[in-house]
Amino acid sequence: MRYSKLFYFFIFAALASLLPFLALYYEQIGLSGGQIGLLVGIPPLVSLVSATLFGAIADATRQHKLLLLTTVSGYTLSVLALSRVTQFGGLVVVMFVYALFFAPILPLVDKTTLDLLGNNKEAYGRQRLWGSLGYGLAAPAAGVIIEATELHWAFYICGGLLLVLVLVSTRLPVGQVNLDGHVWQGMRLLVTSWRWAVFLAVVFIGGAALAVNTNYLFLYLAELGASKSWMGLSQSLATASEVVILFFSAQLMARFGTRGLLIISMLFWVIRLLGYAVATSAAVVIALQLLHGPTFAIMLVAGVAHADRLAPAGMGVTAQGVFSGVMLGLGAAFGAIIGGFAYQSLGLAAMFGWAGAGVLLALFLFVAAGRVVANRRLKAAITEVKP
Repeated sequence: MRYSKLFYFFIFAALASLLPFLALYYEQIGLSGGQIGLLVGIPPLVSLVSATLFGAIADATRQHKLLLLTTVSGYTLSVLALSRVTQFGGLVVVMFVYALFFAPILPLVDKTTLDLLGNNKEAYGRQRLWGSLGYGLAAPAAGVIIEATELHWAFYICGGLLLVLVLVSTRLPVGQVNLDGHVWQGMRLLVTSWRWAVFLAVVFIGGAALAVNTNYLFLYLAELGASKSWMGLSQSLATASEVVILFFSAQLMARFGTRGLLIISMLFWVIRLLGYAVATSAAVVIALQLLHGPTFAIMLVAGVAHADRLAPAGMGVTAQGVFSGVMLGLGAAFGAIIGGFAYQSLGLAAMFGWAGAGVLLALFLFVAAGRVVANRRLKAAITEVKP
């Protein structure tokens, strides 16, 4: 199991050293807010189909280990290529390739890790925790190095960590994995089930909020005068709060239930985003990163459980594919793209403010929808007991 831990550690360390700095790099080379939004919106859209495409190839050839080595190597090369391209059209092409190779990696390793755990699958969190540790340790280190050098070092650090990941991949025992999450087939749930429609609307908004935060936070911190090292520290604070929530997720689920946790997550998203909008210093924005656990991590664990509960018999995998695809695919793409145009036309503070207002509206509708359902159930129960 040590290779699974190493894999999670290095891939998330690589992500921490690059992803938060991409928007800063795009701005540095002269791209507009709309162009930045389009670029950061490409990966979640491509991920909806890329994992299924590579999965079909791997299933047909029975070469899942080769698939992992190919995607990790391709992802590494795409990161290095990204550092050499400065024209928007070229960046679109490279970012598409970047997303194409990245999308199948984590599903492959997650399934491999679960298979290795056997009957001890509840220990998955302790394996995945190494990814959070890698992210939390790499982010501030990358910030210090980039501050002392230049933004291009984000690509070099990420590329170096990915080269180590290639070596780790050669030792990871990858089994036969079906990557087809049936996302598109399962999307019919959106139009045939009112409860699914409400749930997916909530996670769509959560994914959009996450994309706004992930892609534009460092631009905002730079506007407020924060150094690159402080930007890295903000990621460590976010990771620490995420680890705490994941550690106590079972207790939180038992106390509040899935619907209660979804409401809590949205409430904290409102506080977090509106807090960014009215912040007058980088220190306040960085402190608000401690809400990453109560926002993203809570919605993630509650969403997985809620999707499982709503899933029709025999469609558990489909349900998880739909949940992930809507939150981290469609929702994330929408937030990234709309956030870019809002940044260009309104500014970053207003962008965060409108995002917070959007989540607040979604929260109100979610609570109202829950009351409608409760009233219908009550009326149905009364009708049943009448003589």
